[in-house]
Amino acid sequence: MTRVLVTGAGGPAGVAVIRSLLARGDVAVHAADMDRWASGIYLVEADRRRLVPPGLADGFVDEVVALCDRDRVEVLFATVDVELPRLAAARDRLADVGTVLASPSLETLETALDKLALARACAPHLRVPRTELLGTQGADEGWTFPVIVKPRRGAGSRGVRLVTDHAELVATSAAEDLLVQELLPGDEYSVDVLADLDGHVVAAVPRARLRVDSGVSVAGVTVHDEELIATAAEVARVIGLTTVANVQLKRDADGVPALLEVNPRFPGAMPLTVASGVDMPSITLDAVLGRPVPARLDFREVANVRFLEDRFLPLDEVLPALEAAAGPGER
Repeated sequence: MTRVLVTGAGGPAGVAVIRSLLARGDVAVHAADMDRWASGIYLVEADRRRLVPPGLADGFVDEVVALCDRDRVEVLFATVDVELPRLAAARDRLADVGTVLASPSLETLETALDKLALARACAPHLRVPRTELLGTQGADEGWTFPVIVKPRRGAGSRGVRLVTDHAELVATSAAEDLLVQELLPGDEYSVDVLADLDGHVVAAVPRARLRVDSGVSVAGVTVHDEELIATAAEVARVIGLTTVANVQLKRDADGVPALLEVNPRFPGAMPLTVASGVDMPSITLDAVLGRPVPARLDFREVANVRFLEDRFLPLDEVLPALEAAAGPGER
C-alpha cells in the first residue's frame, strides 16, 4: 500500500483527492487539516486522521515534514493555496524523509499565484486581458469601463469587484497591491489541466460552471471545445506546469478565449473531471512515483450537481482520538 497524506481535508479539493485515492484500493490515505471538524478527515480510518497548524503558521512546514517522517508518507498532496509554495520550498526536506510532493515546481507556483507575473508571462503567447498594477504610472488611464479590480495574489473570488468609472478607479487605494483588469464579455470556463513530470499535457478538461455557491461550483458540465483545450495547454506550457492546475478562461468580444488566472492545485470541482474519465489525482500519484501514465486522455461530456452530505460519528472518535493523533502541531 502506498502511504499518502492529503492536506486541506476540509475543503472540496481535499475531499475530491481523498475520494479519488481511496477508490484505487492500493493507497493508505492519511488526511490532515487545521480544523478538527474538517469533513474530509473523517473519510479515512481513525488512525490516519491528523491535525496540522494553519498553512501560514511558523511551524507549519516543520510539522508537516515531521508528520510525513513519522507516518512514512510516500506522497504528499497539498490542496491549499497558501501551503503550496511553502511546501515546494521544502521539497528537498520532504525528500530526505522519503516523501514526494505532488505539486508544480516552486517557480511555476510563484508565477501562477502572482496574477501580474502570470499575465506578463503569458501575454506574448495567447490572449490575456490588459492587466495593470494600481499605483504604477498609467495604470488608471485608457480603460473602457467597467473594469475588474482584484488582489494581485489570492484565491477564488475574494476581493474581486467591478469598478464602473474613472473616478472610482482613481479613488481605489493602490496600497492594497491591487490589479485593474479589462472586463471580458464572454462566457467563463474552468479548464482542469494534467501534465506529466516532463511538462507534457496529458489532458485538459474544460468545465462550465452552471451554478456557484460561495465561490464553489455546485452544478457544472464538461465541454468539448478544442479552442479552450489548446489555450489551456498553452498556458501550461508557458508556466512549466507539472501535475495539476486549474486554468480559468473567458471569451473576449471576438469569442477568443483569454486567460484570467491559474490555480496551481486540484480544484474543488475535480469530481466532475474524474467522472468525465480523467482521474487526475490518481494519475498524478502514478506520475510522481515514476509509474507509466497515458500520453493523452480524452474525456466525456457529463454534468453534475452537488449536495450536502452528512457523516455521523461518536463524540469520542472526533475529539480524544483526533487530539492524540495530532502531535505537537495541533492548534
